[in-house]
Amino acid sequence: MTAIRIYHNPQCGTSRNVLALIRHAGIEPDIVDYLKTPPDRATLLALMSALQMSPRQLLRRKGTPFEALGLDDTTLTDDALVEAMMAHPILMERPIVVSPKGVRLCRPSETVLELLPAGPLPPFSKEDGEVVIGEDGRRVG
Repeated sequence: MTAIRIYHNPQCGTSRNVLALIRHAGIEPDIVDYLKTPPDRATLLALMSALQMSPRQLLRRKGTPFEALGLDDTTLTDDALVEAMMAHPILMERPIVVSPKGVRLCRPSETVLELLPAGPLPPFSKEDGEVVIGEDGRRVG
């Protein structure tokens, strides 16, 4: 079995679809509900490094206190943005998946297929019915 970790928000449809795809591949991942157990500073910085993303790129705007905190101020330092994410984990874009094949921000959800072991998978559709893996076992789209 492959060791995979997902930084997951169970309230997010994309995150639920990514988790379902991982499980569909026969893998039970280590699930980190990052709203309840946020990554510490070192882990957050390591994730950003592995993603090759800056703190500003990892900030989630929709459904967060982004505007209320004035995080659209381009003069804010990376350190200030990291501090904001640590104080308000909802600001961290999700889901992030860590696997032996790499680290990805899995938006859209089918991005996670790049991190799963190779091989055909049974057909799979997202919660909304969108087909991700067709009858032939191949990624659709």
